[in-house]
Formats: sequence, C-alpha cells, structure tokens
Amino acid sequence: MTTTDSGTWQRRTAKGGKHLGFCLGDELFAIDVYVVREIIERQRITRVPRTAHHVLGLINLRGKVIPVVDLRRKLGLPDNHDDDRARIIVVEVQGVRTGVLVDGVTEVLDITAEEVEVPPHMGEGADMAYLLGLAKIKDAVFLLMDLEGVLATDDVIELSRLSGLTLE
Repeated sequence: MTTTDSGTWQRRTAKGGKHLGFCLGDELFAIDVYVVREIIERQRITRVPRTAHHVLGLINLRGKVIPVVDLRRKLGLPDNHDDDRARIIVVEVQGVRTGVLVDGVTEVLDITAEEVEVPPHMGEGADMAYLLGLAKIKDAVFLLMDLEGVLATDDVIELSRLSGLTLE
C-alpha cells in the first residue's frame, strides 16, 4: 500500500521488469529483484524466544546478524520445506535486511507489463493483500508478491530489533 498526495491509501500494483521466481509448495511466486541482496542455502538458524511464529530466528551471514522469516508460516501455509531445495532469499525491505525462507528458487524472470494482470476477486475471506498481480509466463502463473506488504510494519520493527542482536 502507498499513500497518494491526498493522504488516502492506494493498493500498489505490479509492473513489468525483472523478478526473482520462487516456490512455496506447488505454487509459484515472484518478487522484484531490486529488494534481493543474495540467495543462500538454508543454514543453522538460532531461535529467539518470544518472537512471532513466522520469525524463525537469526543467522550469521559473514558477521552480520540477519533475521529469518518463514514465508510458509507468514502466509498461513503448512510447514513442509524440502531442505535440499530450500533457500533463504536475503532481501532489504524498509531498510532492514531479512532472510525469507522459501522452498526453492526457480529463475530470474523478465516480465513485461503485458504479462501482468490484476489478481481476481476470490470472494469473502480471501486475503489477497500480499499480491501485486499475476504474471502468465509460458504455461505457468506466477503470483507477484508485495514483500513490503507481507513484511508489515510490526514485522519490520521486530526484525530490526532482532538484527541488532549479536550471535556468539
């Protein structure tokens, strides 16, 4: 969501450009590559007590403490990561570096504006706020994720607090 000059909220929409494709289960997602800093294999995560269920903990990435969020949990999907394919995508959202755990990374996509569609209305109770749009590429549909929307303000505050911790 962004604000307009009049101060009202307006839903962000996806545009064409380069996106990183990844999967959660059988579903394909993509995020703008501008937020991606690197992709690493899953590694040991230090758990931190009394954090949100979807915050897995912290990793030590070349001396920097990075909090890690499980996107499956954040989106209400069941835990079921295949550790061989699972990856941590290190992103920077609202000035905070965060790792997001996904089931696998597929490819970098060059999505044209013509390939992007507005998400359809899915009925009452469907939370589509994290979607910027859909991209039909070849025979697949990628859900274009609003990572800033997924990692809402409360999460960013908690994650920035966690990234200030040190690991032994």
